[in-house]
Amino acid sequence: QVQLVESGGGLVQAGGSLRLSCAASGSIFKINVMGWYRRAPGKQREMVASITSGGTTNYADSVQDRFTISRDNAKSMLYLQMNSLKPEDTAVYYCNADVVAVRSGTLSAFNLWGQGTQVTVSS
Repeated sequence: QVQLVESGGGLVQAGGSLRLSCAASGSIFKINVMGWYRRAPGKQREMVASITSGGTTNYADSVQDRFTISRDNAKSMLYLQMNSLKPEDTAVYYCNADVVAVRSGTLSAFNLWGQGTQVTVSS
């Protein structure tokens, strides 16, 4: 089964740091763009950061200079280092990836989501 599993969320005080991890597993042939998204209570899901297989990154303005996205292609891992956290960063964070993988016995390209990990920043 092809899946993404996030870890590293938790409760932290404002100004603190957390590091999220996302592990991709299953019969994956290739992972293209990977990204982190978040959904805060009562708000729409938004893109936080993304990274291509070659390492090109893109950030939401709200997290620029505070968050750093990275990936380890050999281990099929995605990371998000979050520094100087603010209460408004409180949300469920989701890992996302465009993969080429075997699903139902067929090699195909599709988009994959993790189950999410809660990040809570107290003031």
